[in-house]
Amino acid sequence: MLELNKIYQAKQKIADFIVKTPLAYAPFLSELNKAEIYLKKENLQLTGAYKIRGAYNKIANLSQKQKSKGVIAASAGNHAQGVAISARKFGIKAIIVMPESTPLLKVSATKNLGAQVLLKGDNFDEAYAFAINYAKEQGLIFIHPFEDELVMAGQGTLMLEMLDDISDLDTIIVPVGGGGLISGIASAAKQINPHIKIIGVGAKGAPAMYESFHAKKALNSKSVRTIADGIAVRDVSSINLKIILESVDEFVLVDDEEIANAVLFLLERHKIIVEGAGAASVAALLHQKIKLTHRKKIAAILSGGNIDVQMLNIIIEKGLFKAHRKMQINVTLIDKPGALLNLTDSLKNANANIVKIDYDRFSTKLNYGDAMISITLETKGKEHQEEVRKILTQKSFDFYETL
Repeated sequence: MLELNKIYQAKQKIADFIVKTPLAYAPFLSELNKAEIYLKKENLQLTGAYKIRGAYNKIANLSQKQKSKGVIAASAGNHAQGVAISARKFGIKAIIVMPESTPLLKVSATKNLGAQVLLKGDNFDEAYAFAINYAKEQGLIFIHPFEDELVMAGQGTLMLEMLDDISDLDTIIVPVGGGGLISGIASAAKQINPHIKIIGVGAKGAPAMYESFHAKKALNSKSVRTIADGIAVRDVSSINLKIILESVDEFVLVDDEEIANAVLFLLERHKIIVEGAGAASVAALLHQKIKLTHRKKIAAILSGGNIDVQMLNIIIEKGLFKAHRKMQINVTLIDKPGALLNLTDSLKNANANIVKIDYDRFSTKLNYGDAMISITLETKGKEHQEEVRKILTQKSFDFYETL
């Protein structure tokens, strides 16, 4: 494990720059799990994620000679912004290598923090390989996102902050990708109180660290695919794995459907916006991946809030359909005046609100003289949707549901 003293030193080093984020009681989540659950809101950090802690601590500990060379990192998201803002604070050059497919919003955000961005490779691994070689060629200091003791120590300051707020926490639930965050948190927790239980949560679409934990040896994945891009790590670090095997008690996986449910739950019930990786800990609680018997005070880490707006919109829309608060129906009508009015009157009688309507006369699947009406409705739950179906059937409409 990391030396506890290094984590305390990191806490002092970053204190004047990093936000001490809230550890807030989560009433709805607590009631659902019959436990006392608190959320560590790193989505409220300066750059919207915890990564700034480790990046700042690493850069702050560089010598003046090293700082004068400049720093470089490979990242498509939160680590990039953490390195960029930390380098700007110290007035040093920062280069961030991102995959060519990185969304423009993330590229712009990193540039706005003063870093130079190089777009290289089709994925993170190719961008990472380029950054390593470029650092050697240009004499730059490479800032690794998780395989670095100073970075891990910075992330471990989260644990110290949580214990400052609630000294008798007994379970910590941590999203895991490369393992830097859980390595720092677990190292601090186990040396302060060995009885604190540390539970890691990985994404089913990026299971390398989960499989390595259970096999007790490094097992890389061939590919990764998950909406939790912040923990979508393909290759396992033997350094981080060693710490995890020493100090983590349990490791579970959540899939994209469960992560999306957690993002929507946090938004709707707790008024918190998080990214996929940030919701992983809550996904594990929502879907009973963890046994909570005899554990009363639980902290779940919300590791970041930098979710793409389009992804958030998709999660919300899918969530509304799954919760029976929206439905989409296709209705075949005779294409004559008044036919559509009869349909909308029936929906009005069902007290269903129309939010979108499309009218198609030209599909080759239609008989001549017919029209296909596609309607999206706002509904009030499963029973309300049954009422809509009942009324349409009574009125002899030819319809079927598409979502």
